Formats: sequence, C-alpha cells, structure tokens
Amino acid sequence: MNKILMIDDDVELCELMVDYLSQEGFEVETVNDPLAGVEKALSGQHDLVVLDVMMPGLNGFEVLRRIRASSRIPVMMLTARGDDVDRIVGLEIGADDYLPKPFNSRELVARIRAILRRSEQQSTVPARSTAIRVADIALTSATRTVERSGQKVDLTSIEFSILEVLMGVAGQVIHRDELVRKSLGRENSAYDRSIDVHISSLRKKLGVPVDGAERIKTIRNIGYLYSAG
Repeated sequence: MNKILMIDDDVELCELMVDYLSQEGFEVETVNDPLAGVEKALSGQHDLVVLDVMMPGLNGFEVLRRIRASSRIPVMMLTARGDDVDRIVGLEIGADDYLPKPFNSRELVARIRAILRRSEQQSTVPARSTAIRVADIALTSATRTVERSGQKVDLTSIEFSILEVLMGVAGQVIHRDELVRKSLGRENSAYDRSIDVHISSLRKKLGVPVDGAERIKTIRNIGYLYSAG
C-alpha cells in the first residue's frame, strides 16, 4: 500500500481526501502545518507528497525547496485555478506535477498513480550503460545524468524523462500526446500545459547551441522535435 503525505492547511479538505484516497487503496497522513510537513516529508516514511501552494507562514514553494534540498520524493502540487505563475514556479523548483483547485478527486488519483508508476519504473528498470549523444548534449540513462560539453546539467526527474524521449527520436517529430504518455506516464488533456512548462525549462537549462539553432522545436498543433544537430 502506497503511503501519501498531504500537506495542506485546509483541514476539511484533508479529511475528505483521507476518506477518498483510503477507499482507493492509499494510506494517507495529513499535516496542516507547513514546517511539520517538511519534517514529515523528509522522514522517509512516504511514497508521495501532495502539497498545497497557499499556506500561511511558509508557502508551498518554500516547503518544496526545503524538501528538494535533500530528497527526491515525488511531489504533486495543488495550485490556484488559472494561476499559471504558480504552476511554472512549482515545476521549475522540482514538483513532479500540479493540479489546480478545485480539482476532481478521480483526476487527483490518476495523477498520483501516474507519478508513482513513473517513480517505481525508474527505481526498478535495470541500469543501461549506453548514452544518447546529440551534438554537445550527452544523456546517460544508467545514472540519469545529462552533460553539455562535459559539464553536468541539473534537471528534475521529469525534465530528464522528457529529454530522454526527445533525444531518443532526435530529428523526428513526436506528437504532444505521445510525449506526455511516455514521459509523464499519463494521458494528455486539452487544458494541461505542464509539458510546455517542462519544455521551456529544458530549453533554458540546456542553453543555446554554438550554431545558435533551436534545440527543441515546437511543431505547431502537433508536438515537438529535438534537433538532430
């Protein structure tokens, strides 16, 4: 049974989520104080954290920063509906996914299961010693590391997964839905823009190649293409 930690100052919502997620087969612990939430998240007793952005005293972004300073535990952030800034900041800090409030409980469960599947696959798939190299970027699946001209590039787990898929088909267009399915482990939805945020972050972290070309091209109304160099 997967153990979920929910950090949210909304006591009523936490109680509702305990009831619902328990029926879905999860063991749930809730914390209404953000500082106590950080401590719990770092205890090693949980498989995933559901974290609210808007909390008094210490907001969700700072909680996430403190968690990410020493832990890679998967984190799903709950953001205000329509607030793209919150989503972008959360994903750039290292959240694995986000869901705007108010949310559909079934959607929350689907997102949680997708994150857990991806996390479990990363920890159980045998390490491969081969690397994918395209121009000045080298990606090694065994160690989940990326280097640009020999210098390490610090990526989040999801950014690495997206880049691995893109570089694996470098020079070919990959449909947006297929990229979401392969890298995020779930189906794409019409209003979900998280893949765009991850792509934008990847572009910034990988930088501009020597020839000034665009590494990851957006193919309008279709998907993306990683330049073959």
